[in-house]
Amino acid sequence: MNKKDFYYDLPPELIAQTPIEKRDNSRLLVLDKDTGKISHKHFYDIIDELMPNDCLILNDSRVLPARIYGTREDTGAVVEFLLLNKRAENIWETIAGPGKKAKEGTTFVFGDGLLKGKVLEVLPDGNRIIEFSYTGNFYNILDKIGSMPLPHYITKKLADKERYQTVYSKELGSAAAPTAGLHFTKELLAKAKEKGINIGFVTLHVGLGTFRPVKVDNILDHKMHSEHYEVSRETADLIKATKQNGGRVISVGTTSCRTLESMFKNEGEIKESSGWTDIFIYPGYKFNVIDALITNFHLPESTLIMLVSAFCGRETALNAYSEAIREKYRFFSFGDSMFIK
Repeated sequence: MNKKDFYYDLPPELIAQTPIEKRDNSRLLVLDKDTGKISHKHFYDIIDELMPNDCLILNDSRVLPARIYGTREDTGAVVEFLLLNKRAENIWETIAGPGKKAKEGTTFVFGDGLLKGKVLEVLPDGNRIIEFSYTGNFYNILDKIGSMPLPHYITKKLADKERYQTVYSKELGSAAAPTAGLHFTKELLAKAKEKGINIGFVTLHVGLGTFRPVKVDNILDHKMHSEHYEVSRETADLIKATKQNGGRVISVGTTSCRTLESMFKNEGEIKESSGWTDIFIYPGYKFNVIDALITNFHLPESTLIMLVSAFCGRETALNAYSEAIREKYRFFSFGDSMFIK
């Protein structure tokens, strides 16, 4: 299976640079994965697609203002660091650029001395292990000195940092937003509950590895980076009850999907689970937990469009993408949404 099988041509003007003013006013492409039938709606219409006894599973991870700039103590060189994941207390795996200025043993000062960091190790893939020292609360310092790690294809400055967070985000730790959830408002979630739709939460701290390009021609040679996930007993029980009552488990985003499928892979059943996952879902994968998927439109040849293709079929997925392009949908993180049922 080649990565070129998942390529599509996207006009650059369809890449959303800013979030739409009202979260739930984004467009919604509804795709029947069995028939390939497509309909065009707005995201607030998702309520009409959901049925009593269905459950929505949301990723409550919160994005860190993870892009920080450090000044090397001995030379004054400025290096950008992007926090990827916490390895231990005060020790983080990071991306550094330019990396040649962040050699093992070098020390950096951030935010006029609010934070210091020492490079402990340079990993084989070029990432840096940094140990930080500071006074006070690390996350409060990040709020002061850090910026949101927006994807490279977004070139406009984000006016409000909360627009790169879901309204239900809670658990700090992601390097990127679980963007399918950006369309929900608190009011829309309340309407869903009123209709008898249950809501459960999982946590998967999104690493940039999810979004890294597939560089190998044969996708089976691609190696996913690990991300930390948690599924509570309450959420596992909700999923089991939903299935027993004939409802659908609807994953909000590829991160929630990967979390639930990782739980099943690791436990062999639907149950409380936590750990690290590097699950790679591509066509041929048998889904064990989710019944429907809410997701954004993803980059060509990415692992995310491969996951979508696994869920609804490659040709069906690419046909839906072609339709979205014809209809001038907005693509990627701040773009429009699709519901695959």
